[in-house]
Amino acid sequence: MRLLHTSDWHLGRHLQTVSLVEHQRTFLAWLADLAAERDVDAVLVSGDVYDRAIPSVDAVNLFEEGLVGLVATCPVILISGNHDSPTRLGFGGALLEAARVHLRSGVGDVARPVEITDTAGRTLLVYGLPYLEPEVVRAALGAEKSHAAVLSSAMDLVRADVDARREDAATEDAPAPRVVVMAHAFVAGGTGSDSERDVSVGGIADAPADVFAGVDYVALGHLHGPQEIANPGGPVTRYSGSPLAYSFSEESHEKSVAIVDVGPDGEVTAELVAAPVPRRLRTITGDLERLLDDPDLAGAEESWVRAVLTDSRRPENPMERLRTRFPHAIELTWIPHVDGEPVTDSAPRVDPSGTDPVEVTASFIEHVTSEPARDAEVDLIRASVERVRISEAAQ
Repeated sequence: MRLLHTSDWHLGRHLQTVSLVEHQRTFLAWLADLAAERDVDAVLVSGDVYDRAIPSVDAVNLFEEGLVGLVATCPVILISGNHDSPTRLGFGGALLEAARVHLRSGVGDVARPVEITDTAGRTLLVYGLPYLEPEVVRAALGAEKSHAAVLSSAMDLVRADVDARREDAATEDAPAPRVVVMAHAFVAGGTGSDSERDVSVGGIADAPADVFAGVDYVALGHLHGPQEIANPGGPVTRYSGSPLAYSFSEESHEKSVAIVDVGPDGEVTAELVAAPVPRRLRTITGDLERLLDDPDLAGAEESWVRAVLTDSRRPENPMERLRTRFPHAIELTWIPHVDGEPVTDSAPRVDPSGTDPVEVTASFIEHVTSEPARDAEVDLIRASVERVRISEAAQ
């Protein structure tokens, strides 16, 4: 069986103030062409379809357009991620099944696989584990309040269903089904980036890779860099990564999707196929005049640019002047340097766009009061952030 593994589309997202909808449209059209060209049996989308729980009209229209292009070739299986509203993404799921779009957005779906059968009568079972917010699902799963616990309980349900199906196959003298699990989670050993929303619970965000024991391939979503997770003795476990760079922390990423072949005996091979790059990201650093004149920066002129200015005094109209050479400059930071060294404490304490909101708020308290936030204040902030996240996950 051949699968196309992708995730973290974040439809409707902006890069700073720049809408990425048209670039996402280009990616989805390319993805549909790739699925047809490589004759895949199913497309797996491992969560964060949308960037927001309540997506924009443009994002919803783009999602529909993308699905129409994909299902012309093969079924599409999607799970909800921590950016998605399970209720909104899952709406109309039963109807969409008839159109070969299989949505898995609730805890009740984890042991309900999509069955794919090849011409030789061999079956592949694809189970979808959406993002499982521990506080929302732990009662239904009988699990403790941690990502590891809820994933473990969900996988127990998957393995029980797999075992029953394999027993039935043995009784009928049929080939044992192969098994793929899709999950949206932070698995230990993965490398994150600034553009991923924090999913920690009580300071613990990750789950061990061995929670997925007993299957053939694990198609992960959540981390934006394509990467395979070390899982000795276990299934091939891979993040496909996002199709586009969504922050400058992803500047060095080589974005891709994975073509995954699952053999009749469970052997798995994964081939990375580079995704189209609409415009690269580039960070440039130095005095404004040098940045405007340096011939070595010619390659950055068509990139989205983040400029870190090191002038000892803040230049006048720096962004306007930068854009005379770098028309796609979208971010500017001033870190004054004297004799080549940054002025003490000139750098910002926290980057609010990619940092734990608890840390951002605690840093603000320290900035205003000139004293570190007290333990009670940090506890109150953490509880408030967690209530917001749980509310979003339950929508």
